[in-house]
Amino acid sequence: MSLYEMRVEIAPEQAEAADTLLLEQGRAAWRVIEDVIARRAWVAGVAEAPAELEAAWAQIRATLPVIGEPALTALADEDWRDSYKAHFQAWHCGRLHWVPTWERGTYELPAGDVVIWLDPGMAFGTGNHETTRLCCERLVAWAATAAPTSRVIDAGCGSGILAISAVKLGLRDVAGFDNDPVAVEVSRENAAHNALAPQAVAWAVGDLVTGLTGRSAELVLANIQADVLMRFAGELLAAVAPGGQLVLSGILAGEQAQVREVFAALAPGWTIEGRVLGEWSDLCLQRAG
Repeated sequence: MSLYEMRVEIAPEQAEAADTLLLEQGRAAWRVIEDVIARRAWVAGVAEAPAELEAAWAQIRATLPVIGEPALTALADEDWRDSYKAHFQAWHCGRLHWVPTWERGTYELPAGDVVIWLDPGMAFGTGNHETTRLCCERLVAWAATAAPTSRVIDAGCGSGILAISAVKLGLRDVAGFDNDPVAVEVSRENAAHNALAPQAVAWAVGDLVTGLTGRSAELVLANIQADVLMRFAGELLAAVAPGGQLVLSGILAGEQAQVREVFAALAPGWTIEGRVLGEWSDLCLQRAG
């Protein structure tokens, strides 16, 4: 598949702010590229049609200072995927290891541990970002005492890291959905990389209304930006089974109090606690049994 890339140079000191902006806007196909030696940085996006990139860039540049003009080039799908190799590093939590597929022949896995091979493709969620790590750590802790029949929903599955991790931890009723069809396809590919049966995860394209309608689970994971979480707080809470947990991430540390207030108002009697990792935070809501 041939794709188009739009790349625009930004001031290197704007790289962190640009990365945060792209995440807040849910720009899964956009990323920040840095050359720390040359002290240069770029914002780059990929899409099947130039018009998609132009529309997205018009919104991004409204709040982002730039020092260059957009450059549009044709890009093979393989080139886009290979560009992630410099940014995705293996990491682990407990006995679970998240490792890029290109390290399959060289990565040393400790005895008794479990590996998840990941090819992030064009979807957010390799586990390298603080928001994904927060969710992964919550999942590992919850799964340690959960029954294998406990249900898990990965709302906004990205590259499928959370849903695949749930299956690797022994959970047998796992669903994952995303409103981006590319993300869902990448999730399926990553499941195949890990030798999961096609029915191991119920993948679907959907938003926080269609994806949750008629579903409930003992664990609902939503790694999505704060404004979307608050807008669909009712739908997320309704999907949590009695005695279950709702894990929210994608929340800037400075936004945590506001998100907590919105959910607490809609969930009286639930216990709520949160953590902060760098500039990001999460919330864990426990429903009474």
